[in-house]
Amino acid sequence: MSTQLSLKAEFVKGLWRENPVLASLLGLCPTLAVTNAAMNGLAMGLATTFVLLMSSLMISALRNFIPYQVRIAGYIVIIATFVTVADRFLAAFLPEISATLGPYIPLIVVNCLILGRQEAFSSRNGIGRSLLDSLGMGLGFIFVLVALGIIRETLGSGSIFGVTVLGDWFTPWMVMILPPGAFLTLGILIALANWYNDSSSTTPRSTDKKAIS
Repeated sequence: MSTQLSLKAEFVKGLWRENPVLASLLGLCPTLAVTNAAMNGLAMGLATTFVLLMSSLMISALRNFIPYQVRIAGYIVIIATFVTVADRFLAAFLPEISATLGPYIPLIVVNCLILGRQEAFSSRNGIGRSLLDSLGMGLGFIFVLVALGIIRETLGSGSIFGVTVLGDWFTPWMVMILPPGAFLTLGILIALANWYNDSSSTTPRSTDKKAIS
């Protein structure tokens, strides 16, 4: 029988060790498509986290009432409800961002990160633990999208969140705001994350100072 993680560990795991993008390679479609600017990445990350949190809350609360045979369909209906809320909110209060993100907000419905967490975690755990899991995964997702957006916007436009940070001397790398730039940047981030994890796991422990007889 597997040991259940502490509440702190449930939250922290999604930030790095089980990061949905860097470790599990989930949600790559919006990660690659909308991160040509940091603001777009932040908006998509927040919208996805909202849907993830609210869906986890509902599914965890109703897990004993949803028939097993129709659980996936039930999850999708719940997820689609909160995606609609997020989509309408952006259209009403942030129309420019809504127009920029286009169809990628409605496509949150089929984001494998959200459906995967409902099937693997929220449907099997209580509300508190499910919310911590979702919040950690959501913040980890936001971190990667914003990091990608900052890197691509800085090199591709010379700005961060629309504020110019590189002067006239800088020639923008147009490839960074195009799809090849997204693949290249994400690949480098995943490689760095794997290198860091491997080097951390192989770091030798301090040797015992006691003499070996």
